[in-house]
Amino acid sequence: MQHKLMALPDEVRVFPAHGAGSACGKNLSTERQSTIGMQRLTNYACAPMSEAEFVAIVTEGQPSAPGYFGHDAVLNRKHRNLLDVPAHLKALPVEEFLTRRDAGTVVLDTREPQEFAAAHLRGSLNVPADGRFAERAGMVLRPGEDILVIAPPGAEEEVITRLGRIGLDTVAGYLPEPESVLLNIPGQVDRASRLTATELHAALAGPARPVVLDVRNIGELAGGTIDGSLHIPLAELPNRLADVPSGAPVVVYCAGGVRSSIAASLLRRNGWADVSDLTGGYSAWELAFTGADA
Repeated sequence: MQHKLMALPDEVRVFPAHGAGSACGKNLSTERQSTIGMQRLTNYACAPMSEAEFVAIVTEGQPSAPGYFGHDAVLNRKHRNLLDVPAHLKALPVEEFLTRRDAGTVVLDTREPQEFAAAHLRGSLNVPADGRFAERAGMVLRPGEDILVIAPPGAEEEVITRLGRIGLDTVAGYLPEPESVLLNIPGQVDRASRLTATELHAALAGPARPVVLDVRNIGELAGGTIDGSLHIPLAELPNRLADVPSGAPVVVYCAGGVRSSIAASLLRRNGWADVSDLTGGYSAWELAFTGADA
């Protein structure tokens, strides 16, 4: 970079391939264009330095790469047809949906954590269809595995499209009107435990202390942690399930309560029976117990 990009004239315009919020970089700007001159003045990574210094500075605190990154690197070298969204946008009868689930097809529930906690199809993964949906889905779904979608009504096409953008183009169909369907199959429905900061604090002081699992990125730990927690970033959790004790209750937390719902649903799907997540995440814990246990 020092000998090629930084050797270009100041007026050369730069159009980045990734923007703020992407897992493909660190401290990415919200600007959609810049110049070499502006980057030379303002970008810490463009300052003169050795290769070793560059690697150290740009990887410090960098989140773990989602599992789909390697899969996409291979796909990007191949010719691919356009995603045929209508072919995947199939409304499945509940009987077929359940049969496919029972045969091992993963159910991806993209509703908000509080809706998922109130009632969800047993064995489902919860990845809310928010701004970082695709990235987080790519952390917990295995490339190539068939996917069944539960989405807020009208959002099914968007969910299928966003999954396809990261190479997860194996959606077999979706469950229409999930809220009413779940009411009609109570034997197939579970609730998810969510604890408040006060409830977790009491549990930690009790005789059966739960395992507390922190699924935030490594760079977030500097802002504080819950004492005694086990740290496994969400992106690493699918390959590190064996590191999570299975003989005790588990309480998962993140920054605000979304990644923890994803992680808790992943643990339940893989056999952990007593799993809760912390409502409001570390932000709620810090607000309640700053100066005491934070």
